[in-house]
Amino acid sequence: MPQEGRISARDLARQLPFVAQKLPSLLKGYYYYALLKPDKALAIGDIIERNANAHGDCDAVLYRDRRISYQAFNAWANRFAHYFRARGIARGDVIAFNLENRPELLAALAGALKLGAAGAMINTSLRGDALAHCLRLTRPKLIVVGEEQLEAVASAASQIDIAADPQHMLFLADADTLKDHSEAPGGYVDLGAMIKNYPDVNPVISDHPLAGDTAVYLFTSGTTGLPKAAPSSHRKWFKAYGGFGHMSLALTEKDVVYAPLPLYHGTGLLVCWGAALAGASAIAIRRKFSASEFWSDVRLYRATCFGYVGELCRYLLAQPPGPQDRHHNLRKMIGNGLRPSIWSQFKERFGIEQIAELYAASEGNVGFSNFLNLDNTVGFSTAPYALVKFHEGSREPVRNNKGKLQKVSKGEPGLLLGKITPRWNFEGYTQPEATEKAIIRNAFRKGDAWFNTGDVLREIGWRHLQFVDRMGDTFRWKGENVSTTEVENALDKLDDVEEAVVYGVEIPNMSGKAGMAAIVAKDKQRGPDMRQLAQAMQEALPAYAIPVFIRVTPSIAKTGTFKYRKVDLQKNGYQLNKPEDQVYLWAPETRGYRLLTQEMIAALESGGYRL
Repeated sequence: MPQEGRISARDLARQLPFVAQKLPSLLKGYYYYALLKPDKALAIGDIIERNANAHGDCDAVLYRDRRISYQAFNAWANRFAHYFRARGIARGDVIAFNLENRPELLAALAGALKLGAAGAMINTSLRGDALAHCLRLTRPKLIVVGEEQLEAVASAASQIDIAADPQHMLFLADADTLKDHSEAPGGYVDLGAMIKNYPDVNPVISDHPLAGDTAVYLFTSGTTGLPKAAPSSHRKWFKAYGGFGHMSLALTEKDVVYAPLPLYHGTGLLVCWGAALAGASAIAIRRKFSASEFWSDVRLYRATCFGYVGELCRYLLAQPPGPQDRHHNLRKMIGNGLRPSIWSQFKERFGIEQIAELYAASEGNVGFSNFLNLDNTVGFSTAPYALVKFHEGSREPVRNNKGKLQKVSKGEPGLLLGKITPRWNFEGYTQPEATEKAIIRNAFRKGDAWFNTGDVLREIGWRHLQFVDRMGDTFRWKGENVSTTEVENALDKLDDVEEAVVYGVEIPNMSGKAGMAAIVAKDKQRGPDMRQLAQAMQEALPAYAIPVFIRVTPSIAKTGTFKYRKVDLQKNGYQLNKPEDQVYLWAPETRGYRLLTQEMIAALESGGYRL
């Protein structure tokens, strides 16, 4: 299906055999996805115990040369739980986890979940003020730190006052702590050694956690300021467990989900691990994503599914094609952010049968999943939602003369809102003011409340949506609205462009924002063919959408979840402050690009150069 295409009844009919094949999984998953009530005494720790009882000998976690069965993993998590309880941890308390991806992180978190405690999942790239801020937001009673993160924690030590109570700082060696021992540094308790003194039987919980209790705190990336902490309940985790593990992927104990994503992020933790738990499947984890070693890992673990976010799939496509591209067991993938421009190319090259693209936000109350395996869609949702008209370049919906919001026509891009109801509640942030700011009240009728996702999507038929833009990724130039996604898709089609990200930059004394693209060339020595690029932009885009500036750079900075740091790019703008970059300016008179100079910048900013 092309990006602008629509889903027809014939498209749905073609998927009936696919749906019929996994009907039992669909029905089972729907309970967890939509019907589970928040007061149900059911938590993720119960699922781990259930899998240990029913599939104890099956692999639960794979990491490097380690294979940990469900029975062994559950016993390990129990030791953590008994130790945490001995330290006074109970339902409703918080334990912070600052470790890179490894089995110790999952086992320690599972131990906390069994008690009804919540895990604050610290972004391992955070340092100093930002790290201390996350700890202040969640007020953990214990902080579990991996050896690999000691330096990061030390950078915030003066602000979190470690010395005041060293007993709440717990250390896990960067090793197989089930076998090896490493002495804890001063000020830390050796958690790996301590838990060996505690039983491995399931803890008896008198105050059992409920589905509506907070399971983890996930943090926003903080690229435009300090992170916000979004509480995610067991119930939200179960939505991923049922919606993705059962309904979308229909995983079983024979499957292996490869997750090279950070486990402090919702896609890695809730989606990938949740899906694996649903099928009693194994989750194979890696410290950090590597495009060059991805397929070696997939073959090593015999993975049948993998999780992706952002630009991860582009990195895999950028690797040289070879005879091993289809020499693997991968048939399914789940995640978000796969661009339509590479969707079919990725499936065809690597032999992928199912792309379970999804749309969700860590703090949001509405999610979509591609249950039916259609192309270029985030799927559909049973949650109540609306696509409404919005003010370009802001997160604000348009209200009519009666003060009400206006829904867009089918096929028209609209701001996505999720209706807040008891079944589809909005869990918000730890800061009440941030929570209230994300809610739109009295939208269609007095007293109603909706979560503002800040994202623009459009319906392409049969309640299936397609992602269009993140709010703020659309800017105005020459009185027209420019979609960054539209421009990025045009650049993606060029053979000599490896990566492209588009954003708006300000030019003094000019209204609106001029379009700018940062691109990485496949041949970094030769660079892109700027004449061919200019011609392609003219053929693919309206005149106002052609990028005014092109920055050719060796690499583009990203967050730990593979999202571009557009804020940093916008700060650099078109300035010639990076000797490794080349910046080009669109020349309307020649309908081509010219290498930008300081003299040209001066003329541009003084009004002496016409665009």
